[in-house]
Amino acid sequence: MHQAKPSQDEAFDQERQVAEYLIAHPDFLTRHPEVLGAIEVPHGIQGAVSLIEYQVRLLRRQLAVERNRLAHLIARARENEALVIRLHRLFLQLMVVNDSAHLCHLLRETLLRDFNAEALAFKLFAHASLDRRPHDPLVNAFADFMDRRNALCGPLSPERARTLFGAAGMGIHSAAIVPIQTEGQSGILAIGSADATRFSPEMGTDFLNRLGEIISQKLRTVRLGHCEST
Repeated sequence: MHQAKPSQDEAFDQERQVAEYLIAHPDFLTRHPEVLGAIEVPHGIQGAVSLIEYQVRLLRRQLAVERNRLAHLIARARENEALVIRLHRLFLQLMVVNDSAHLCHLLRETLLRDFNAEALAFKLFAHASLDRRPHDPLVNAFADFMDRRNALCGPLSPERARTLFGAAGMGIHSAAIVPIQTEGQSGILAIGSADATRFSPEMGTDFLNRLGEIISQKLRTVRLGHCEST
């Protein structure tokens, strides 16, 4: 008498139980080497290989993935450390700035260099004037952003690039936009790059947030003046 063939669900459940048992008893094939002669071990390469060799190759691939992940984390940590050093250096320089021209030159030179960027823009508005400029393209484009506390990084549309950076915006494809809040004024600091991947939404913004806080505090004593233009 023939035994009924198990259904697909039953077969799947049996395979799962076998897999769970083998995982729970990794020495099973050592204790039952005869099983190796009756099973197929996929290896995706031409020629026969032993199970041990196959496992070694799997482990090597997993190790390569982990090494790449670790290298990425180390590179990110070094980059963050370098940014902290730059922020500290800029803070020390800002402490002794006491006039608008010096402040503008320092920020423009430092930020373009440190961020390897091509364009920089400061756009500040007196709080009282914002309601009187309902048709200003810049206010319309960034009104919601001016009330943010955190910086924003990512690709920049051609329209917003031109609004921010003027004629130079034609070659700008990504930007970091930092909110600036000071006494009686709200606005943004924008750092633009021709590289569309230079500033991405996945970037951390802690450094940029601290930068915005430091600049906002400095603007309480020294105005940017003509530096607001690109």
